[in-house]
Amino acid sequence: MAKGRGRDGRGEPNFDVPEGRASDPASLDLRLSRADRAGGGVARRATETKGRRAEAPERAAAPAKARPRKARRRSLLGRFVYAGVVLGLWACIGIAGLVAYHASQLPPIDQLAVPKRPPNIAILASDGSLLANRGETGGRVVGIKELPPYLPRAFVAIEDRRFYAHFGVDPVGIARAMAQNITRRGVSQGGSTLTQQLAKNLFLTPERSASRKIQEAILALWLEHKYTKDEILELYLNRVYFGAGAYGVEAAAQRYFGKPAKAVTLAEAAMLGGLVQAPSRLAPNRNLPAAQARAAQVLAAMEDLGFAKPADVKVALAQPARPAGARGGGSANYVADLVMDVLDDFLPKFESDIVIATTVDTTLQAAGEKALVDELNLKGAKFNVGQGALVSLRPDGAIRALVGGRDYAQSQFNRATTAKRQPGSAFKPFVYLAALEHGLTPDTVREDAPVNIKGWNPENYSRDYRGPVTLRDALALSLNTVAVRLGQEVGPRTVVQTAQRLGIASPLQANGSIALGTSEVTPLELVGAYATFANGGTGVIPYVIASVKAADGKVLYKRKDGGLGRVIEPNAVSMMNAMMHETFVTGTAKKAEVPGWDLAGKTGTSQDFRDAWFVGYSATLVTGVWLGNDDGESTKKVSGGNLPGEVWKAYMTTALKGQTPVMLPGAKSWRNRAPAEAPATTGATGGPGGVLGALLGEPQPAPRVAAAAPRRAGPSQDDRNFLEKLFGVGE
Repeated sequence: MAKGRGRDGRGEPNFDVPEGRASDPASLDLRLSRADRAGGGVARRATETKGRRAEAPERAAAPAKARPRKARRRSLLGRFVYAGVVLGLWACIGIAGLVAYHASQLPPIDQLAVPKRPPNIAILASDGSLLANRGETGGRVVGIKELPPYLPRAFVAIEDRRFYAHFGVDPVGIARAMAQNITRRGVSQGGSTLTQQLAKNLFLTPERSASRKIQEAILALWLEHKYTKDEILELYLNRVYFGAGAYGVEAAAQRYFGKPAKAVTLAEAAMLGGLVQAPSRLAPNRNLPAAQARAAQVLAAMEDLGFAKPADVKVALAQPARPAGARGGGSANYVADLVMDVLDDFLPKFESDIVIATTVDTTLQAAGEKALVDELNLKGAKFNVGQGALVSLRPDGAIRALVGGRDYAQSQFNRATTAKRQPGSAFKPFVYLAALEHGLTPDTVREDAPVNIKGWNPENYSRDYRGPVTLRDALALSLNTVAVRLGQEVGPRTVVQTAQRLGIASPLQANGSIALGTSEVTPLELVGAYATFANGGTGVIPYVIASVKAADGKVLYKRKDGGLGRVIEPNAVSMMNAMMHETFVTGTAKKAEVPGWDLAGKTGTSQDFRDAWFVGYSATLVTGVWLGNDDGESTKKVSGGNLPGEVWKAYMTTALKGQTPVMLPGAKSWRNRAPAEAPATTGATGGPGGVLGALLGEPQPAPRVAAAAPRRAGPSQDDRNFLEKLFGVGE
C-alpha cells in the first residue's frame, strides 16, 4: 500500500496494487501503524524515518507472543473454580434431595405434634406424702420453674453447652466432636444437641444410622421453631431415660435419692446430669465410683460456664452424692400394687397424670413393716419361718397399714391380699357368734371332752381336757373340742353363712372341720371381718382409695360411704367383745396386752404349725398378723400366741401411742353382769346371708335375736367393685 500526504501532512492510504502482486491478496499490507491511530500524530512524526526506526512499532508488539501462556494458566484455574462451584451446587442439590426424601418419611409438619407422655400415677398416703409412683414413667411431670436452677443447668453444661446459642443443630458442636473423635481415634463424643436428643426420644427409634440422624436434625429444627428454649428443656427433662425404669428427672430423683426433684442438692443434680450418657453403666446404685466421677465432670463444666459458684462446686466435690439406702422392706409397694389392682374399677380410663389419695398412714405403715421384719430377722431362722403379712384397718374398713411380705425387692407376692391360708382357731369367733345367735351366752357351759365325728377325733392343742367350761373360757383358751361341738349344734352351713355375713369372701367348705378354720382365707378379709366386732356390728369391706384427682386438682373419684350395714345385733356384739377380751386376760393372748387399752382378739394356728395368726383390735384399730412359709412347710411350733402376738404387740404399742383409750362396744356391761342377768337369745339366722349373698342378689335376713336387728343395707357399688377385683366375687 503506497502512502501519500495531504496538505495537512496526513498520510492517505493507497490501495494500488504493485506490479507483480495483483493476484496475491496476502501481499496487501492492511495493518495500522501507530501513526494511523487516533492521537498518534506526534508518534507518527517521530517515526517517519525509513528503515529500522520506522519498524520500531512493529518490534514493540513482539512480546505479545508470550501472552497465550498466561491466558492458558488462568483458564486452567478458572476451570477448577468452575468445576468446584458446579460440584458444590450439585452437592447442595443432592443434600437437599436427601433431606427432602427423609422429610417425606416423616408426618406432615402441619400434623406433627409432641406425643403425650404416658400418664403417671402418684399414690399418696393419707397425709399427702408420696408412697409410690406407678405407670410407665415412674414419676410425674415437673415444670422447669419447680426445679432449682442448677438442676437443668447441669444437663446443659455436660450435654449441650451451646444450647441457648444454636438453632437446634450445632455445626460448631459437630465440628468439635468430629475433631475430638479423630484425635482420639474413635467415637468418643457425639454432636447431638439436647434438642436432637429430645427429637429422638419423642419421635424416633434408638437405631444408629445416617438416615435417623437426618430425620433427627429435621425434627430438631421443627422443635426449635415450635417451642422456646425453656420449653424444649422442660420437655427433655421430663422424657429422658435415667435407668431403672425411671423416665424424667422427677422419677430419677425419687428412684435414686428418695426425694422429689425440687429437693435435690447440687451434687445430686450433677449426678443426674451425668447419668443420661449411659444410665446402665453410671447408675449410682450399681456403680457409685463411676457415677461420682462423671458428676465431678459435670460440676467442672458448670463452674467453667458460670452455672455454679466455685465455692458451691468445692462443697459438692467434697461431699459427693450417694444413692438413698433401701427404705426398709419397701412395703409401701404392696399398698401401691393393691391400688393398681382395684383402680380400673373406679377410674377405667385416664390420659394424663393422676393423684390417688389413700387411707394409709405412713407412720403405721413403717411401724408395721418394722415389727414384722425385726421379728423375722431375730427369730425366723430359729423357728423356721420365712414370711409374714400384717394388715391394719380402722373399724370402718379403711386400710391404715398393709405389709405383704418380708421384703418387696425379693418378692412382690402380696401375702396380705392374695395368699389364702388356713386361719385355724382365728376362725372360731364366727362359730361362737353363730352359737350366741342361736340362744347361747358367754356363760353357757359346754363339755371339754374327747369328741368323735364319723371317725374324726379333734384334740386340743394341749392334748388335755377340762371338763365343763363356759363359752367365755373355751374361746379364751381356744379349746378345739368345744368349738367343734358348737359347730355341730348350729350346723356347718350356718357357720359358713355367719362368716360370709361378716365379710369372708373366699370359698368355705361347710363341713365339721370348718369350726377349726380349715378353709383358707386371706389376711385382709379375715381382718375386715373382725372389724365388725370393733365397730359394734356393722359389716365393712376393706378399702384403700379415698379419692382420685387429675394433676390440676380436678376430682375424678371420691369414695362414698359404703359397707354392708348392720350384720350383728348389738347384744351379740357385746357378748363377743367380752369373750374375746378374755383372751388378753386369761387366754392365749396374755403376752400381747397393751397396758391401758381395752382389747379383744383371737390367736390361730393351723395343722402342723404351718400357719400362725393373731388378729386383735381396739375400738379404734383392727390388726391381723400372719406368719408362715410360702411353700407350706411347717414351722418349728410357731403358734398364734408367740411370734405373731409379739409382732402384733410391737405394732399396736406404736400405733396406739398418744391416743385416748376407748372401751370396746358393749364389752364393759357384759363383764360386770352376773351370769343370771345375761339375756337369752333365740333362733338362728337362715338363708345365705353375708357378702356373697348380697353380691348374688339373694335375700338377706337379719339374725333372729331377742331384739330385732335393724335391716342391713347391701354393699355399695364401690364395695362390689373391690370384692370382685380382689377376691373374684361377683354375680
